[in-house]
Amino acid sequence: MNDVTITGAGMIRFGKFPEQTLGELTAGAVTAALDDAGVAPEQVEAVFFANSVAGIVTGQESIRGQTALRRLGLLGRPVFNVENACASGSSALYLARLGVAAGQWGTVLVVGAEKMAHPDRTVTYRALEAASDLSDRDGESDYSGSIFMEIYADHVKESMKATGATQEDLAWIAVKNRQHAAWNPMAQYRSTVTLEEVLGSGEVAWPLTRFMCSPIGDGAAAVVLSGEAADSSGAGRRAVPYLGTGFSSGDPIGDGGEHLPAVRRAAALAYEQAGVGPDDISVAEVHDAAAPAEMDSYEGLGLCEAGDGIRLVRERATAIGGPIPVNTSGGLVGRGHPIGATGVAQVVELVLQLRGEAGERQVGGARIGVAQNAGGDVGSVGAASAVHVLGAPAGA
Repeated sequence: MNDVTITGAGMIRFGKFPEQTLGELTAGAVTAALDDAGVAPEQVEAVFFANSVAGIVTGQESIRGQTALRRLGLLGRPVFNVENACASGSSALYLARLGVAAGQWGTVLVVGAEKMAHPDRTVTYRALEAASDLSDRDGESDYSGSIFMEIYADHVKESMKATGATQEDLAWIAVKNRQHAAWNPMAQYRSTVTLEEVLGSGEVAWPLTRFMCSPIGDGAAAVVLSGEAADSSGAGRRAVPYLGTGFSSGDPIGDGGEHLPAVRRAAALAYEQAGVGPDDISVAEVHDAAAPAEMDSYEGLGLCEAGDGIRLVRERATAIGGPIPVNTSGGLVGRGHPIGATGVAQVVELVLQLRGEAGERQVGGARIGVAQNAGGDVGSVGAASAVHVLGAPAGA
């Protein structure tokens, strides 16, 4: 198997851009990633394009990648369209890495892009509901907003009973991530919030308030993968080793209705490939579509013992400056969550951190980064879970 590195990373600022098409969003991220890698479009041998909801929101049901990329000089080679709900970007990364590691291609572009904002907000909600198994609801939802926030809220209530976590504890995660986002020029939200503002921002589904939930937005992110081993000279000084990756689907029967087993399976595979363990992690990007989900991810990734995530919150351990900074980008609640782009954007953040290029939010001495991304819901457990482990460049 070949070594795999990330030689280029780029994204556009996440937000609501009603005047821009999916193709225009894509172009900004692709151009940034190719420029960062020093790669021309004709050098790309394959493209993996991740998108989840264009079929409903824009009407582009098929060949979404080809239509988004057609003016960028990237057609004429394999273009693979990947859909796996909020884990679409991570799924594309997983598959692209396999192809490069196997020697099928030497240079591959991975793109995650999503246009979620729509003049009719019910269209966006319908797109989000399409990523959930509604079989036990007779194909209907009685929730007027995003069904996922209702699912998260039910899970959080159980977690609060088990751990003693309070609504204030959960709100702090949102406060932390909005502070991190304020230092990230690519984040949808650039303003900080107080604990009181989070708690008073309006109930979505108790105990979740509006500021605890990821926003609706548009965005794109891209990375370039290479099959050439990183070195300490020239462009290789900035190439980030892609050390390991794991993927698992949730099993509502075998997992007993629990969310964490799929994350743990994916993490175990990624750590084994990378030759590292949770204690080696310097920085993490995790799936906080609702802020409390971040606390579950601490446990799923092995950053703490089962039931001990609340301790990391109360010790403020996961803020920048703490022993294990999490969601330095601002996470989904701060950076934003255009769902097909999220998994790729997480990896873009890790690339910047491991290169030492993250500016005000830089984690000192970052050597190993982990990204965890989840997608969809089947039988009230996560339908897809991906974990990626990256290392610092040879020249860092």
